[in-house]
Amino acid sequence: MTDITALKLSNAQIAWRAAQDIADGAYVNLGIGFPEMVAKYQPPGRQAIFHTENGILDFGEAPKPGAEDWDLINAGKKAVTLRPGASFFHHADSFAMVRGGHLDVAILGAYQVAQNGDLANWSTGRGGVPAVGGAMDLVHGAKRVAVLTDHVTKTGEPKLLSACTLPLTGVGCVTRVYSSLAVLDIEGGHFVLREKLPDLSLDDLQAVTGAELKLDGPVADLAVPEL
Repeated sequence: MTDITALKLSNAQIAWRAAQDIADGAYVNLGIGFPEMVAKYQPPGRQAIFHTENGILDFGEAPKPGAEDWDLINAGKKAVTLRPGASFFHHADSFAMVRGGHLDVAILGAYQVAQNGDLANWSTGRGGVPAVGGAMDLVHGAKRVAVLTDHVTKTGEPKLLSACTLPLTGVGCVTRVYSSLAVLDIEGGHFVLREKLPDLSLDDLQAVTGAELKLDGPVADLAVPEL
């Protein structure tokens, strides 16, 4: 079996790949943690409008070290800048935007994703954040939900499963997964493989996936730049 540790993408490369699918002018919420990196890798000529739950719309990239204004932060408490036309609003109004279906895409991390689109991205276990937070609103309010994740856990167990075993954030909500090994859509209750690393065989990918991989036409190479 191929050593996937030597092949797998970095978090930055996963974020880069996800950024390529965001349409110009899309309203996008980026989950706390490594999904926030997606904002760095928008293709030339495209500009998403980023939303954060604590009440900013159309914030920009992170300021240079030392130039932070700590009154301007995102939901992950990281400093941001403002783009022309950016707006501020109450926390309740922010969630009204989410719940009202005004976001085109929510991009989140995950502990587990099931083949029917169930998502588990919070835990009350040791080291876990003891609350689901705004993710449960985002996954059912956004028009499309994408997940960024390593394909396996730190101990090598699959994170893409036939059914989640951790507390659910949302049911049947995930539409696409960008993993460290592949890009997969969730359709008809299955993981449909769209792209995989060119040096990884289908059998080796299946061996580290906890549900059957379905094919629907040719599988493209997952090609990303060095970052």
